[in-house]
Amino acid sequence: MKIQIINGPNLNLLGVREPGIYGDNSFESYLPQLQALYPNIEIDYFQSNVEGLLIDKLQEVGFTYDGIVINAGAYTHTSIALQDCIRSLKCPVIEVHISNVHKREEFRHHSMISCACLGVIAGFGLDSYRLAIEAIVKAR
Repeated sequence: MKIQIINGPNLNLLGVREPGIYGDNSFESYLPQLQALYPNIEIDYFQSNVEGLLIDKLQEVGFTYDGIVINAGAYTHTSIALQDCIRSLKCPVIEVHISNVHKREEFRHHSMISCACLGVIAGFGLDSYRLAIEAIVKAR
């Protein structure tokens, strides 16, 4: 089984950016722990601050991988292009958020990509990614 994790803008700053909201661990320090939990699953990671590069990666893996976990960052709330791309893919996509977006600013309460995803997991810190992988495993 192959799962792609995709992180969007500013998530390269995890561990530095607003640790009270996002925690003090980088994703790069968390990824090996996640991979160790699932030794029989190939878990690949990609991060970009550029919307077009996120779409390119989704299209690259969305027809051959078993699932995608995406944290689109602020593009969650603005990107119809990501929504269109996700709708075109063959594998399931789970939307994740580290924080509980519904306890934050009003503009974060609406996602442009949720309607194209299998499900949404929010508010469990970096463990949101593990929960998304569990959901993909159970969906297959």
